[in-house]
Amino acid sequence: MRTLSNVASSCIGQKITIEGWLHKKRLLGGLTFINIRDRAGILQVLVEDKDEVEKLRGMQIGTVLKIKGTVIKDDRAPGGAELHDASIEVLVPVTDTPPIEIDKPLDHKADNLETLFEYRVIGLRNLQETAIFKIRSDTNRYIREFLWDHDFTEIQTPKILAEATEGGAEVFKLDYFGQEATLAQSPQLYKQIMVGVFERVYEIGPAFRAELSATTRHVSEVTMLDIEMGFIKNHADVISLVQDLVYSVATKIQSQYKDEVTKMNVPPLKLTKEFPKFTVSEIHELYSKQTSNDTRQEKDLTPDEEKWICQYSSKKFGCEAVFATHFPVSAMKFYHAVNPDDPSTVLWADLLFRGVEIATCPVREYHYEVLVKQMERAGLDPNHPGYKHYLQAFKYGLPIHGGCGFGIDRFVQKLLNLNNIREAILFPRDINRLIP
Repeated sequence: MRTLSNVASSCIGQKITIEGWLHKKRLLGGLTFINIRDRAGILQVLVEDKDEVEKLRGMQIGTVLKIKGTVIKDDRAPGGAELHDASIEVLVPVTDTPPIEIDKPLDHKADNLETLFEYRVIGLRNLQETAIFKIRSDTNRYIREFLWDHDFTEIQTPKILAEATEGGAEVFKLDYFGQEATLAQSPQLYKQIMVGVFERVYEIGPAFRAELSATTRHVSEVTMLDIEMGFIKNHADVISLVQDLVYSVATKIQSQYKDEVTKMNVPPLKLTKEFPKFTVSEIHELYSKQTSNDTRQEKDLTPDEEKWICQYSSKKFGCEAVFATHFPVSAMKFYHAVNPDDPSTVLWADLLFRGVEIATCPVREYHYEVLVKQMERAGLDPNHPGYKHYLQAFKYGLPIHGGCGFGIDRFVQKLLNLNNIREAILFPRDINRLIP
C-alpha cells in the first residue's frame, strides 16, 4: 500500500512504501541521500546498501521510483522523518539530464522569463512553482465556497460568439463553418441573461483579448471570475460582496500558506474588512498634487495612479485594496447604468489591489429601451443576431442587477508578489507565445 510523503512522520518505526519522482540526489560522507517527490511533498531517503545505490547509477532527476523502507524520526529531514533500509525499484528510468535544475528556486527575473516558460513542463515540478499553483487552486476553491455560501449558482457559458461582447477591435476572429465568429472577451451577456433564471450566478473561465500589449499585467488568454447578482438595492451591494469575497479569500490563503509565502518573500498582507473608497476625480486630484504629473483630464486611472493610490491607502489606512468609484460617462460600456445622483458619472467601481486593477464592479442598465439606446450610442447594432437573445432577457423582465469581472491571474500574482502576470499562469498566452 502506498504512503504519501506528508504521512511518513506519523509512521515512525513502521515499514512503508512510497512512490514518486527522484527530486534530488547527493553524496554526504560516503552516504547516498535522495529526495522523493510526490503530490504531498518531499521525503528524504538514506540509501546505504551498495546494491540499492547501484540501481540509481545513471538515473537522472525525474526518474519514477518505488521505495520500501523504515521510517526514522529525524528533525533535520523534510517533514521531520527519513526513510532507512531502502529497497528501490525503478519504475520509469530517466537517463537524460534535465534542461533546468528543479531542486532549487527558479529564476523569475524579467530576462529569464522566456527560459522559464520554454522549460515550463519541467520547471513546474519545482516545489516553489508547484506552491504557486496549489495556492491558485485553493484561491478558486475559496472563491467557490464563498459564493456557494452566498447562494450563487455556478454556470458555464459559450466561448465562441457571434459578436464581440463589448464591441471594439480587440477580439480574436475565426471562421465558424463559413460564418465569422469571435472568441469571448467575457461571459458578460450570458451572465446577465442568467440573472433572469437564478438571480445570482458566477463563472470561473477563460476570456480572450487580442490586445497588442507586452506588459507585466496583460496576456491574451486570462482566467476570469464573473459574478452577477439580481435584486440588489444599490451599487453598495455589489461593492460589499466583492470586498467581502477578497478579504475572505486573501486572508485564508495567507493563513494556510504562511510558510510558502514567507519563502517567496511575500510582504505581510495588509487588509481591513472595509476597503477605502475614492472617486476617480479624488484620485486624480490627490495624485496630481503629490506628484509632478497632472492626470485631472484623464477619464480613467493611469497605471501609475493605481499603484500610487494603493501605496497611499496602505500607509494611511493600513489597507492595500482600494475602490475607485464614479467613473465618467465618457468611459462607460453600453451595459453600465448611469448614476442617477450624478449623470456625469457611472455606477461603476474598480477594485485595485497592490497597485493593479483586479476587478470592475458596476451596476447594469436593466431597462430595455434605455439599454437599446446605449447600444446604438456605442455604435452597436441591437438587431444583430449576436444581441437578439441578450435583449430578449431584458424585454421579458430582468430586475436591477450588478456584478463584477475579476481577474484570477492578477489576483494570484499580487497575492504572491510576483512581478509578471505570466508567472501566475500555468501555460501563458501572450503576443509572442503559443507554446507549450
